[in-house]
Amino acid sequence: MQLTSTQVSQLQALGILPEDIEKQLEFFREGFPFARLVRPATINDGIIKPSEKDLDEWIKLYEDSQTRLNIVKFVPASGAASRMFKGLFEYLNSKQPNNDTEALLQNMEKFPFYADLYQCFARNGKELTAYFNLLGLQEIVEMLLLEHGLGYGLKPKGLLKFHRYLDGERTAVEEHLVEAFLHARGRDGVKIHFTVSPEHENLFLTEFTKLKQKYNNEKFELTYSFQKLSTNTIAVDENNEPVIEPDGTFVFRPAGHGALLENLNNISADLIFIKNIDNIAPDHRKILSVRYKKALGGLALKIKNQITDFLTYLEWHDNYTQKRKHEIAEFMNLFLGIKVPEDIDNSIFAGYVKSKLDKPIRICGMVKNTGEPGGGPFWVLNRKGEPTLQIIESSQVNFSDFEQKAIFSRATHFNPVDMVCITNDFAGNKFNLLKYRDDKSGFISEKTHRGKKIKIQELPGLWNGGMAHWITIFVEIPIETFTPVKTFTDWLRDEHQNIP
Repeated sequence: MQLTSTQVSQLQALGILPEDIEKQLEFFREGFPFARLVRPATINDGIIKPSEKDLDEWIKLYEDSQTRLNIVKFVPASGAASRMFKGLFEYLNSKQPNNDTEALLQNMEKFPFYADLYQCFARNGKELTAYFNLLGLQEIVEMLLLEHGLGYGLKPKGLLKFHRYLDGERTAVEEHLVEAFLHARGRDGVKIHFTVSPEHENLFLTEFTKLKQKYNNEKFELTYSFQKLSTNTIAVDENNEPVIEPDGTFVFRPAGHGALLENLNNISADLIFIKNIDNIAPDHRKILSVRYKKALGGLALKIKNQITDFLTYLEWHDNYTQKRKHEIAEFMNLFLGIKVPEDIDNSIFAGYVKSKLDKPIRICGMVKNTGEPGGGPFWVLNRKGEPTLQIIESSQVNFSDFEQKAIFSRATHFNPVDMVCITNDFAGNKFNLLKYRDDKSGFISEKTHRGKKIKIQELPGLWNGGMAHWITIFVEIPIETFTPVKTFTDWLRDEHQNIP
């Protein structure tokens, strides 16, 4: 593809290589291959169901180790809150009341933004309760969503008030900090890294300043990063030709949460907890979540310690006893589902084991499937035809294949994005996480640009293809630990109400 001088300058400014564009265009032309599902991961077949004894053992290991570890909580928080209020925006466009407007009027005092909205009306010399009817609906919705009011439809989700307590409300960012005080305190205190959008940077900095003043007796550090412009992907038309702007530049779009793998790759830590910004419980529900987070952290350390022991042994020995080989093989089968060939020769045993075990580790909490949208745990064939544990989204499945559709429908568990990661190798060196991504597990979707249909490409999802070649272990965690707020009406769920 011939590039103009304008396009060359554009790519240089974004940090995108011409060969990256060529690779993306090839995916548009050829498409991404579907995942090859073998079967759902289930209890005792890919998913560990821990006993109370297991939990106590893992928690003890974590608590005994955490003050020696550099621990970071990684929270993707760049999403805008506009999707939460989709129904309310539709009302503003159509002026037709709908289910969301009905929920708003009937439950106004139950929402965490109620006090702020009340004050917003009061500053304008108005009484909010006088507008609790269809005649006052438009003014309420505009005051809630638009800039002249609370601006909830324009803010990032992380800075919305999520829960109301006797001493005031907390944003999602503050709730994550409070939760981290309970489970993620390492040798340097609590450290949380948020991914944010550049347009929201000042809002987050203001929130960070408030939290430092409010919790000035605690030792903590809040940092942030932007999704790199170099991860943006090119948009094409229906003929898979790049869409060109009137000024001659390409049209690029953010490449989904898979682009955040670059942000995660820049974090140096012994242990990294990952959790979505909108999945956070109020205080009375944090106890259970904290227990399981510590347990997942302890299991991650147990797995890492065992792998370090095995790989150190192999590095210092040329001859391996049958007992030791059996011990390694048993561990790989029990925790990773990898069956070591019984007749494997000593000359290649060490290399084989290292190729399987010297990888980043992720321990993923899985909840029982109750119909929530999103991915789940499956046994999937890799490019070598080997069954591996993966988190698979519906976009990765060929639903025109009856067998694949049937396998996907039999999933018993759901991915709540609650995981603990170890990204250092057995010698303590940091892995380059980009080497453990399956580049062929992205997907293509349609959007519009200047009134015309375009196709855009998303990178392999952060916890899907982005971690495809990691060591993956699934653990069942209680559904009560999963408390997302995807739409504003989710605040009406029991887990976000009745706060003591």
